[in-house]
Amino acid sequence: MSLAPIWSISFLSALSLLLLANLQADQVAIGSGSYSTQRPESCQALPVKIYKSDFLAKRATPTNQWWSSLVWKPLSQPLFAHPLTFRCQEDGFAISNPGIGITGAGGHVMGGGFPKGGDLMVGLEGITFTEANWAGSSDWFVTAESRHEEGSLRTHFGHGSPFVFFEIQKANALLRFGVKPQIWQGSANSPALGVTIRGSHYGIFGAKSSRWTKNNEQEWGYESEQDYLTLALLPDNSKETFTRFSSVAHNHIVDTRVQFMQKNGHVEAKYSFSFDSKEPGAEGTLFALYPHQWKYSADELTEWTYRSVRGEMKVRAGSQFTTRIPIQGVLPVLPKEGIPDQARMLTYLKEEVAKLNSEFKDTYWEGKDLGKYANLTGIAEQVGATEIKERFLKEMKGRLENWFQADAGESAPLFYYDRNWGTLIGSRPSYGSDSQLNDHHFHYGYFIRAAAEIARHDPAWARKWQPFVDLIIRDIASHDRHDPLFPYIRCFDLYAGHSWASGHADFGDGNNQESSSESLNAWYSIMLWGAAIGDKALHDKGLYLFNTERVSVEEYWFDVTESNFPEKYPHVALGMVWGGKGSFSTWFSGEIDCIHGINWLPFTPASLYMGRFPNYVEKNFERIVEQRTGGKDFETGWGDLVVMFGALHDPAFGANYINTHPQCKLEGGNTHAFMYHWCHTLNTLGRNDASVTSSHPFTNIYLKDGKKTYAAYNFGKEVLKVTFSDGFTMEAKPRALSLKK
Repeated sequence: MSLAPIWSISFLSALSLLLLANLQADQVAIGSGSYSTQRPESCQALPVKIYKSDFLAKRATPTNQWWSSLVWKPLSQPLFAHPLTFRCQEDGFAISNPGIGITGAGGHVMGGGFPKGGDLMVGLEGITFTEANWAGSSDWFVTAESRHEEGSLRTHFGHGSPFVFFEIQKANALLRFGVKPQIWQGSANSPALGVTIRGSHYGIFGAKSSRWTKNNEQEWGYESEQDYLTLALLPDNSKETFTRFSSVAHNHIVDTRVQFMQKNGHVEAKYSFSFDSKEPGAEGTLFALYPHQWKYSADELTEWTYRSVRGEMKVRAGSQFTTRIPIQGVLPVLPKEGIPDQARMLTYLKEEVAKLNSEFKDTYWEGKDLGKYANLTGIAEQVGATEIKERFLKEMKGRLENWFQADAGESAPLFYYDRNWGTLIGSRPSYGSDSQLNDHHFHYGYFIRAAAEIARHDPAWARKWQPFVDLIIRDIASHDRHDPLFPYIRCFDLYAGHSWASGHADFGDGNNQESSSESLNAWYSIMLWGAAIGDKALHDKGLYLFNTERVSVEEYWFDVTESNFPEKYPHVALGMVWGGKGSFSTWFSGEIDCIHGINWLPFTPASLYMGRFPNYVEKNFERIVEQRTGGKDFETGWGDLVVMFGALHDPAFGANYINTHPQCKLEGGNTHAFMYHWCHTLNTLGRNDASVTSSHPFTNIYLKDGKKTYAAYNFGKEVLKVTFSDGFTMEAKPRALSLKK
């Protein structure tokens, strides 16, 4: 079944419209739950002013994107689209090439930065702007509008495009260069020019009737009977390249869309551009693909490339391209075969039951506890500990139900909806989840995972609370483009292939994301919830988000094929990916366990994806052990997570460690029960065999001593036939985990 990103007004949208009409009340009922429309005292206020055009006033504001500082600030921070960087400034729209000077020296992946005024800037004659506004966006393109009573400048730009498109109204445009340009194509009297600035080559494509007035060496006036202008970063300064770019320069990109579907064990995604052709010329456009795209695309590419902090970008001509990513199967629970000592496991589970308490925490740490209980519920199920399983289910239900109901006068725990920004905020908040809209996918992913685990065991509970769980999902990843309450897929960057954690992106290096693994946990949780309640659209969305970001993590956080990090970069992973750099660091610690571990946790049954490249795991593990403060003393730092990661390459090591250290020190979201189950599953059944895909996404294939074990979980009520790409088939029992060798 194909899942396109264009959705009609669905049941959820109709429900949202009904709710929207009731937003004057302090509490809004949704299913059996409710949320508040008043900000609790525990939450800091969001800014009142949103920098967006008037016609978008009633539309929920996109946040957590590469261009988000545009809506948070009067004039933006640098916006890293790749291969170009942009900035909205008082004197106009500045452009630079961040691919200049990329280096890994100093322990971070650094680009060329953003020189003052950029390489070149387009402004309006005699006009200074006080602000630039979001004036529309599509899946990976955005429009910025700088408006003045004497003239306006609308700029269209986006990921992958070497072109920037301008619309000029009322005033004449000005082109300012950061340094004196070297002109190698055309002249000041030509509509189209080729120039080199600070070593970067640009094409300047005026309208057919335009002309340039040279005010001085670094400032040219632009006069035209038409209202448009195009600039482009060129791969080189040859006449042939200039001519080819010129032929499509006035095909202004007005819409970008991605459509995705599950097909033959893969996620296929089609990325398309739509155009407004201002002048006759060649069809389509020229655009650059990131490594996570061109490595998984069979579409023909040109010989042109661009450098970026993500690695080499390759150029394609046309109006679309398709990627085909192998699906990494996931399970809601690990097999019982990974619990060789059931008595010991029961002891672990009882220890966790004894730790339960009624204290509610902030959204992140409450989420971490919910994630633990979800793992423990599955383990109790596998060992047949029904009473313990029910105890964890009861704990998750009670906690979620409390969060899902906003009583009059209550401050926490609850969710409140900010109608100005169009977002759902949990109280108590944490790490800027309120005033900056940070990390919603990290926090809420745990809530969704707990709800999905309950739904697996208690469908009646899921039906009762589904509207509220779906509401939380819509905050981080609404799949309805017409959703009246939330923006379309808030946290995920559809072209960059991964999520962004900062709501405002108010940094000189653009937006950032630290915990790629917590992002994947959110998409995994949506997959599980969709499957558990029988919502194929939700499941398919989670499947697309999970596998796309999983590939991006392999490319940009881990660089598993050693093809993206610069030559002098001394590490084997990044802790944080930024728009304009890669950083071997975290927000909270400089310890190597944390820099790596924040991109591993939480360990869940889905974490097997990190073992797709065992040789990389071995190299990574050895580097960490070599450099960590405790060395091979895993009772220091996040040693438990280091052991669990290392077990993806050497399962016997992991099993031996937990056997000999039954009460080892743990990271706050981990348990001895899950660590034991994880290490012994790998040791008993084998490592992840990523070479095999399946017709069913809830599978794992383990490989040990040349022998495979196939695991499949069936959420349905009937026996399911599962086919694997190596020709193996098996029947999966309904509502159960089945194994076959």
